[in-house]
Amino acid sequence: MDTLPPELKAPVPPEPSLPIRTKTMKDFQEDMEKAKSSGDWKAVHDFYLTTFDSFLELNAAFKKDVSLPFSTIEDSGINAKFVNAVYDALLNTPQDIQKSVLKGIINGLLQEWKGARTKDDLRAYCILLQNPQFSNTATYVIYAHLLRQIATLAEADHHFLAHWFKKISQRRFKQLVDRLLQFISLRLFPAKPEEFPPMIKCTWWIPSATKVLSLFNAANSLANPAIIPYTDFYNSTLDHIDLMEEYHNWQCYGNAQRFSFCQYPFIISIAAKKVIIQRDSEQQMISMARQSLVDKVSRRQRPDMNMLFLNLKVRRMHLVSDSLDELTRKRADLKKKLKVTFVGEAGLDMGGLTKEWFLLLIRQIFHPDYGMFTYHKDSHCHWFSSYKCDDYSEFRLVGALMGLAVYNSITLDIRFPPCCYKKLLSPPIVPCDQNTPVGISGVSLDDLCHIMPELAHGLSELLSYEDNVEDDFYSTFQVFQEEFGVIKSYNLKPGGDKIPVTAQNRKEYVQLYVDFILNKSIYKQFAAFYYGFHSVCDSYALMLLRPEEVEILVCGSPELDMYALQRNTQYDGYLKTDLTIRYFWEVVLGFPLDLQKKLLHFTTGSDRVPVGGMADLNFKISKSETSTNWLPVAHTCFNQLCLPPYKSKKELKQKLIIGISNAEGFGLE
Repeated sequence: MDTLPPELKAPVPPEPSLPIRTKTMKDFQEDMEKAKSSGDWKAVHDFYLTTFDSFLELNAAFKKDVSLPFSTIEDSGINAKFVNAVYDALLNTPQDIQKSVLKGIINGLLQEWKGARTKDDLRAYCILLQNPQFSNTATYVIYAHLLRQIATLAEADHHFLAHWFKKISQRRFKQLVDRLLQFISLRLFPAKPEEFPPMIKCTWWIPSATKVLSLFNAANSLANPAIIPYTDFYNSTLDHIDLMEEYHNWQCYGNAQRFSFCQYPFIISIAAKKVIIQRDSEQQMISMARQSLVDKVSRRQRPDMNMLFLNLKVRRMHLVSDSLDELTRKRADLKKKLKVTFVGEAGLDMGGLTKEWFLLLIRQIFHPDYGMFTYHKDSHCHWFSSYKCDDYSEFRLVGALMGLAVYNSITLDIRFPPCCYKKLLSPPIVPCDQNTPVGISGVSLDDLCHIMPELAHGLSELLSYEDNVEDDFYSTFQVFQEEFGVIKSYNLKPGGDKIPVTAQNRKEYVQLYVDFILNKSIYKQFAAFYYGFHSVCDSYALMLLRPEEVEILVCGSPELDMYALQRNTQYDGYLKTDLTIRYFWEVVLGFPLDLQKKLLHFTTGSDRVPVGGMADLNFKISKSETSTNWLPVAHTCFNQLCLPPYKSKKELKQKLIIGISNAEGFGLE
C-alpha cells in the first residue's frame, strides 16, 4: 500500500469528535446501588439512554481515552471492564430501560452510512455484539440487522475485529459464540415459527450470522493457545439438515453467489463431515459399480455381484506383499466396498475378516524390525524412517490403508503426531501437475516437540541461550543422521558446513533444522504415503476437514464415555441384570482411565472411539462356558468380550485386569 502514489491511496475517513462523557465505572455502579435501594432509576435510565443512542455516544462512554485514536489491531481502545459492568447490570434494570437500549441500537443501525467505516464504528459494533439482550428471541430482528452490517464490512475491518475479539475473556467469548450458534439453530428450526419473519423474507439471517461466527473462529485461530476448543464452534443442529445438498451447492457454486455451510466448515461437526465423506464416497462407489456393470453388459458378459466390491485375496504368510499387489492391481476399484478373503480359509467376510486384515497389516508394518517407521518412546508415536530406498510403494500402501479405513468405517490403532495430518492435507486435493510438491507443510518447534521432545528442547535452549552461541555450541548449518550404522551429514543450506550458528542466525538454523527433519528428509516416503491416502480419499470433502479431524476419522476419538458403552452393549448368553454383568460394570466404571483404555484396546484393537461414539462400536459381551479359572478372551475383529460367569466381583476384577494388562499385540483372536 505504501508504494502507491498518494492520489491512488484510499482516504482514511476522519474520526468525528466525540462528546465528552465523564461517568466512570465506579460512578455507574454507585448509581445502580442507589437505584436498587431507592427505586429511583432516573440516573441509570439517563446513562443507558444517552450511551446507546449512537455509535459516537458508545465510544464516548467506553473508549479508554477519547483523545487517542486506538487504530491498531493490538488494542481496541475499549474499556472492557466498564462494558462488562454495564451489560451485566442491564438485564436487572426495569423494562423501560431495556427497551430504550434497544431503541437506541435501532437508531444507530439505521444511520445512513457514507464512505468507509471508522475505527470508532468498529468499536461500536464490537460493543453492541456483546449485548446480552440478543440471547432473547424477541430481539432477533435487531440482532440480525446488526450481524448483517458486521458481515458486510470490508475485509480490512474484519481483520481488525478478529484481532480485537481475541482479547475478550474466555467466558464471554464462549457466550458470544454460543449466542450466534443458538441464533442459527433457532432460525433453522424455530420452536415458535410465528416469532420470526417468514424465512423467504430473511434468507440473509443465517449467512450473516455464520460470517460473523467466522470472525470469532479466526480470532480463536489467531490466539495461542486457542481461547476455546475448535469443537465449541460445531453446530449439531446442522446434523439434521440435508448436508449433501449443502455439499453439492458448495461444489457447484464455490464460495460465491450461493450460501452453503460448507463455505464455513468449522461449524460442521466431525460426525456430519463423516456423513458427507461417506455419502460422497458411496456415490463414487455406486458410480464405479454401475460403470463396471455397463461394461460387462456391453461385452455380453454375465454380471457378477463381486464386481460391486473391492475384493482382496491375501495369504497370511505374505500379507504385506499380497496386499500391495492386490491394491495396485485393483486401483480402479478402491472406491468400492472392501471385502477380504484369506487364501485357503473358509468364511464370508461380514466385516470381521476386513478388520482382521487391517489389524494384522498395521501390526506388521509398524513393527520396529520392519524399518518403515520409527517408534519414539518419549512421545509414544511413530514417525517415518528417513532411510533411503529404491521403492517407496509400501508407504503408499499405508496411505491407502488409512484411506480405506475412513471409507469403510474402521478405526485404526495408529499413533502419528498431529503434523502428519497437517501434511496429509497439504494440499487437500491432489495437484494436477505431478511436479507440484505434496505433503510439505509449515512446521514449527511445537510440531517437532510432539515427536522428538528432547531434540525440540535442545533447539529451544539454543534459541534462548544468552552466552556466546558460536563458541559454546560450535555448530554449523548441518544435520547428522545415522543410516544403516553410518553417520551421514546434510547441509541445511548451500555451504552449510562452513556457516557457523550464531546468535544472529540461530532462528533460521532452527527453522531449517525442523523443516529438514519433518519435511525434506522424508519427502519421498511421505509423498508416497500422501498419494496412497488420496488414491482412496480423493474427495473435495477433504477440504472441509481440519488435521485433527482427519486423525479422529482414521484413529477415533480419545474421549471415552464408559457409561455410553454400558448403555449400548449387546449381550449373548447374559442378561444385563445378571450378577456377573452387574459386577463387570461396577468394576469397569470404577477403573482409572488407563485401565478403561486397556479394556477397549483388548476388546476392539484400539483404545479410541469411532466418530459416531460408543454406539458405533457394536460392543458385545458373550457368556463363556469355560471354567471360571480362565481369563476373559476377546475377539477384536467383532468387538466381542467372552466373559466366564465369575462368582464374585473380586475374582472378576482380578481376572479382567490380568487379561487386559497382558494381552499380546492387539489381543487378536
